[in-house]
Amino acid sequence: MIEICFVCTGNTCRSIMAERIAKKMAKQRKMKNVKFSSAGVRANGENISKNASLALKSLGYDGRNRKSVKLKKIKDDVLYVAVTNDHKRFIDSKKCMSFEDLAGAVADPYGQSEEAYEKSAQQIEENVKVLLERIQNLRGAK
Repeated sequence: MIEICFVCTGNTCRSIMAERIAKKMAKQRKMKNVKFSSAGVRANGENISKNASLALKSLGYDGRNRKSVKLKKIKDDVLYVAVTNDHKRFIDSKKCMSFEDLAGAVADPYGQSEEAYEKSAQQIEENVKVLLERIQNLRGAK
């Protein structure tokens, strides 16, 4: 089982979008034994942002409400995917990569228009595709 946790600041926009996108993409690829979650380094129990929810729904993903989760402890058996290199430095684990290590930075849409959230979600899709391809390639190499 591979457990992957996406991490951003508040867990109301980018990391929760990444979790929802990854879950659907992995299911479509029939990937088994991969578990996805998300957290925020400064999360405080807020709901997913309205525009993040709308962006997810418009792109065909789960946009249901969920409270943000604070990243409390770095676990040795989890692969962390940080939204930015700053988040990666905060996590400070050998089992951490950032979107910038995958397919590129994802703009922070916090407080912006639904279109800004959709653009970020599309950037996240590209990063998740690269991540899932890497996992599939590693599994194929066994």
